[in-house]
Amino acid sequence: MSEQNLLDLKKSRGIEPWRIRLAEWIESPRIQHFIVGVILFNALILGLETDRGLMARHGPTLLLLDKLCLVIFCAEILSRLLAYRLAFWKSGWNIFDFAVVAIALVPGAGPWAVLRSLRVLRVMRLLTVVPALRRVVAAFLHSIPGLSGVMLLMAVFLYTSAVLATNLFGEKFPEWFGSMGGSLFSLFQILTLEGWADIARAVMEPYPWAPLFFVPFIIITTFTVLNLFIGIIVSAM
Repeated sequence: MSEQNLLDLKKSRGIEPWRIRLAEWIESPRIQHFIVGVILFNALILGLETDRGLMARHGPTLLLLDKLCLVIFCAEILSRLLAYRLAFWKSGWNIFDFAVVAIALVPGAGPWAVLRSLRVLRVMRLLTVVPALRRVVAAFLHSIPGLSGVMLLMAVFLYTSAVLATNLFGEKFPEWFGSMGGSLFSLFQILTLEGWADIARAVMEPYPWAPLFFVPFIIITTFTVLNLFIGIIVSAM
């Protein structure tokens, strides 16, 4: 975290006073609140740029404001590099900030032009400057080892169910269960509870016993395994 970087900088020997003052200025609540405001404003600008009508009328102004936001972000990153120097790269959050800002500097023409669309990732910088969001992300990252077992369980059960559904329903419902890929997609749709009743009722017409497949599948995947995901993440916070 930036606060920890600042503490480490103050404890280091032989650090020029101006670097400490610069780091304190960057990490001050006033500057951090200003950066949050710029990020939110830039998010609004990026959203407005998707409207062709607005771009036709106010395109130059929107692009100018976007460039202004980028200049502010570049100045902040440069200030951090001057203050922390090599210590800047010891923080994953700083590396993320640098990568997000650097993407926006890619030329708008040529083979790398597609990366320009990723400049919307600048909005994700809120994850690094808002402590509450940073804690949520850190908790999620810490929960990944525990989630791996649940993900493996979900993958095994989903694969087994897809094989079973393909064999049982594939002949009469090839659009949903005609192949392993189709069955996996349909079962994923069912576990999200998106239109699952339509699929289940259609399958029940030729197969009245189909609820014996769909009901346990939903109970196990949606109400049990997904709740395990949530429980592990919450316990890590």
